[in-house]
Amino acid sequence: MMDIFRKTRRTAYAAAAVLLGCALLPLATPAQVASYGEKQTGDQYGNELPTVLKSAAINQRLNGQIPLNSTWTDETGKSVHLGDYFQNGKPAILALVYYQCPMLCSEELDGLTQALAMVHLNPGKDFQVVIASIDPSDTPAMAEQKKALYTKRYARPGTEAGWHFLVGPQPSIDALSSAVGFGYVRVPGPDGKLTQFAHASAIQILTPEGKVAQYYLGVEYSPKDVLLGLVEASGNKIGSPVANILTYCYHYDPHRNRHSIIVARVVQLSGMVTLAGLGGFMFLMFRRDHQIAKEQNHLTRRSDPDRDVS
Repeated sequence: MMDIFRKTRRTAYAAAAVLLGCALLPLATPAQVASYGEKQTGDQYGNELPTVLKSAAINQRLNGQIPLNSTWTDETGKSVHLGDYFQNGKPAILALVYYQCPMLCSEELDGLTQALAMVHLNPGKDFQVVIASIDPSDTPAMAEQKKALYTKRYARPGTEAGWHFLVGPQPSIDALSSAVGFGYVRVPGPDGKLTQFAHASAIQILTPEGKVAQYYLGVEYSPKDVLLGLVEASGNKIGSPVANILTYCYHYDPHRNRHSIIVARVVQLSGMVTLAGLGGFMFLMFRRDHQIAKEQNHLTRRSDPDRDVS
């Protein structure tokens, strides 16, 4: 019986060790990689970002005024100004994305939609949701498709009028991105055309006057924090800077000599969570192993006091 137990124990530990090694792999894969064919310098390793990402950052400009007079086109093809969404004395949530983004922008909008689904305030009545594209080649038709998708996922009928998906010319994009400190860089797509962007992920809470009240970084947002941000922004209260832990939309593909898109930081976070879970599992296994062995030795001594159980 003891031999069977020991074999089972060794098998469990071996499996846990393999899983633990797998969990460490995402942690060993940095979000930044050096471009093949380019000079690889020391600042492309460790905690430093590659050159392209140094311009794709979020510079938090709290209390900064967004350009309310900038001209955009909404999902219906109507020409609008950003100021049109700040006439009812309500705050707004702003997200800068682009509609042809292969991955990160969808993750960001998914996270925003899921958070808002657990907030009791309603778009249109209590606040506005403004999604603005950083790609001047995006069209109102693309914006319309995105609005239909995310309002359906939000699943709160009657709030559609509070969601606004915009496209605009480069001057309007530049004015808005500069006002909120949203940095991005055009990078070659898989077909060699400049249709993709290296950028970080964030949403901004805006006051009823169109000033930046709070930043939330990443692709998942706490409903409690979003609610608090909206409530405070409605009173024109400006929040504090948050830690710049950014999720980047950038990865180099050496097979195509092009840049493709991954959410590398999300993978790293998943690896950390898995590592913590496996560490707890192994601790419990060792503890249980010790307790069972102790009980086995006790029973053996009781049944045969002269037997050596070591």
